Amino acid sequence: MKTEAALDWKTEAWMKALAKTQRNVKRIGDGFPHASQNGTYGLEAPHWWTAGFWPGMLWLLYNGSRDEELRAAAEACEQRLDDVLNDYVRLDHDLGFMWTLTSMASYKLTGNETSKFRALKAANYLAARFNIKGRYIRAWNPWREGEDNAGLAIIDCSMNTPLLFLASEISGDPRYRHVAEAHMDTVVRDFVRPDGSVYHIIRYDPATGERLEGLGGQGYAPESAWSRGTAWALYGLTLAYHHSGKQIYLDTAKTVAHFFLANLPEDHVPYWDFRAPDEARIYRDSSAGACAASGLLLLAEKAGGVEASAYRAPAQQILESLYRNYGAWDDENEEGLILHGTSHVPEGRNIDVPLIYGDYFFVEGLARLQGQGPFYWE
Repeated sequence: MKTEAALDWKTEAWMKALAKTQRNVKRIGDGFPHASQNGTYGLEAPHWWTAGFWPGMLWLLYNGSRDEELRAAAEACEQRLDDVLNDYVRLDHDLGFMWTLTSMASYKLTGNETSKFRALKAANYLAARFNIKGRYIRAWNPWREGEDNAGLAIIDCSMNTPLLFLASEISGDPRYRHVAEAHMDTVVRDFVRPDGSVYHIIRYDPATGERLEGLGGQGYAPESAWSRGTAWALYGLTLAYHHSGKQIYLDTAKTVAHFFLANLPEDHVPYWDFRAPDEARIYRDSSAGACAASGLLLLAEKAGGVEASAYRAPAQQILESLYRNYGAWDDENEEGLILHGTSHVPEGRNIDVPLIYGDYFFVEGLARLQGQGPFYWE
């Protein structure tokens, strides 16, 4: 009976996510939502880092439903990104988030050759950001006068390296993979602490590659533990193992997963920072939970054997809690699927709201639970 009940909630969650997205696509269309405010997803410019998550979710739901309206909107989003892809000054390390979930998704699902070339072009730009001295992919660009971030690398980029691994597989050229592995080696060495917690930002000397300091970024403090950064590391390292077979990535992913799981509250959905003091730990981040859950499901598959259930069972608990306790299924005035996401507490932006990447990873997690691939990072 437990198996039947579990199947029931997964199927129900998928159908509700599909139905809400089918309603949302009529307004959002080929727009680029980020955060929901007062029930409505605000739309960002196409160059914003979250541009891939809405079309990525549309592709996931299209793959499970064959609803052509979802496919058409996803393809239209990809076409709108051409202006960004051809305007290199707007591009930064988030090329992977943007084109893995649009062009790579399209190529995997439809075999579209134009999508393949877009993905390879994006991979070229991403590989060009590699700092050979520090062995890291540079984060951001100097958007303001006097700003210098040439020495910054961030944990988020763990989820951008799959675009490089995939580019090597598609093109037969190992250079993309070399860059991805070098960056992920740096993640293992410099970002993940012995207890499995993770720095958000590391500053290097861009001329020599020397590691200078860890920074708090979107976490509470430099030595705290931003939960979404932990999820980026967990999932990104597991994907790096999937693509490379390097044992150190799998072992480090397990260390991060154990830290993440050991610090979850009773409802299995993390606070925005695991080490924030009590007075600051008032916000959850459902997007961190959703991302970690999908990563844990892949980790279960890669670990295999008796270890698999140690990762699959808590992943299912996280997703079920998000569905039952954080879902906005019956609220017709809320476009977001999952409530209580938190983007950037230090800057006071998009706190305790639905976030499109939280919605995306929730749907991806459901698809993984039901064996409904392909998954575009792989």
